[in-house]
Amino acid sequence: MRPQREPFLAWPGWKLLVQTLVLALAVTSWWVLVYAGSDWLTALRSYRVRVHLNAELAMPFVPPFILVYLSLNLVFVGAPFILRSRRELEALALSLVLVTAVAGISFLLFPAELAYPSRDAGPWAGLFGFAREMALTYNLVPSLHVAMSCTCLSAYATRCGVAGKALLGTWAAAIALSTLLAHQHHVLDVATGLALAAAGKRFIYDRCRTRAPDWQTPPANPCGGPKQPA
Repeated sequence: MRPQREPFLAWPGWKLLVQTLVLALAVTSWWVLVYAGSDWLTALRSYRVRVHLNAELAMPFVPPFILVYLSLNLVFVGAPFILRSRRELEALALSLVLVTAVAGISFLLFPAELAYPSRDAGPWAGLFGFAREMALTYNLVPSLHVAMSCTCLSAYATRCGVAGKALLGTWAAAIALSTLLAHQHHVLDVATGLALAAAGKRFIYDRCRTRAPDWQTPPANPCGGPKQPA
């Protein structure tokens, strides 16, 4: 008889929810410091890097995709209800912190500006205004929007089967596509954002979530041989 699989979504308990809020506050504070700080520093200098191809300026503008773009907020909210483990939540928080740090360095090295022509977003203009206020001006390469969303979704995929992985992968792809069709990023931004997410998931999240806590690590045998049972 197969063991019953844990549900993908479940209530994490108040203790873990409070711990998640503390981690979220720390990650958000770091994001504000790095993201706003790099944008402010870039505004003080005139150096800019071209990150787009001329062909990208003909990219279709599809205003409703702003909803998919802003679904990043739902991605974050799901963390404690999907992972439900302090170690996994801490691993995800550390991944996001380091992904943000790497992106911040890149923003300073490769400051850029969007090159898309101005378009009328119609009834979606309010959401576009909100998105642009959050995205600031010069932080393009890599797309931290893509990097953070895909880091989270790939972490969530470790808690579900094939169908769930496919759905989460589709969501991640839709968010990446939305940054282009909503004219929030260029192709290079998205490609580097995906690469950064893959690195964060593989080298930070996967390693940290499987590392045993110190209190679970068996003490070493002072004699150098294997520990003998009592």
